Amino acid sequence: MSVERNFIIGDIQGCYEGLQRLLDKVSFNPEQDTLHGVGDLVARGEDSLSTLRFLRSLGPRFHSVLGNHDLHLLAVANGIKKPKKDDKLAPLLAAPDLPELLDWLRQFPLATQVGKQHTLVHAGLYPAWSTEKLLMLSEEVSQHLQSACYADLLEIMYGNTPRVWEDTLSGTKRLRFIINACTRMRYLNKTMHLEFETKTHPSQSPASLAPWFTFPNPFIRADETLVFGHWAALAGDTNHPQFVGLDTGYVWGNSLTMLHIETNQLISVDA
Repeated sequence: MSVERNFIIGDIQGCYEGLQRLLDKVSFNPEQDTLHGVGDLVARGEDSLSTLRFLRSLGPRFHSVLGNHDLHLLAVANGIKKPKKDDKLAPLLAAPDLPELLDWLRQFPLATQVGKQHTLVHAGLYPAWSTEKLLMLSEEVSQHLQSACYADLLEIMYGNTPRVWEDTLSGTKRLRFIINACTRMRYLNKTMHLEFETKTHPSQSPASLAPWFTFPNPFIRADETLVFGHWAALAGDTNHPQFVGLDTGYVWGNSLTMLHIETNQLISVDA
């Protein structure tokens, strides 16, 4: 009797060929297995269009959270921003099924859970939040992103402030902080202010900064696992069994990695 398997995949970034090789490596069966993404499904790889079309074709066998590149795609498609120089989005933006793909994409949240133990978010868990609070704040953003006037959210999401969380934040400031923490966070300073400029491995970072996952979080349970992507230079080096980083930089010539939930095994293919 076949057993359903769940796989969480790191940042695909439009690398369609690598995605297919990794799924082939585990003999992924879309009739009984489920694939979960940690965001950044599109952008700097060779074929974002085929990537989105394929993932959408999986129907309920694919779930994801949104990353900063996914949100930027929505903003570009709505004329709010221009494509980044290194993004290879032209075929996707010219595709006849672009509206359907965008509507499908924006139904995904910033954070979600697989079972009761694995929480997925693109960048990480801000240390002042529990996973329950993370999911609640994600839902606040989803209510805007899934509405008919979702472009209003895309208009106001860009910017680096505020840099520290307060429960009293409201309106644009609140939504922007939630989006930034969920999709752009890497480092914090000692007073837990977000710092966006530094992207290096922690072994090369300034002493004034620390990765978000090194801060004590009194809210996270011992049986929880937080799975994230976003940080290619980290290469998964969290040195903490509860925090699993899956962005191993395939689009930069390194590897594409998946976590098999049921066995807790990491599986990779090289670029």
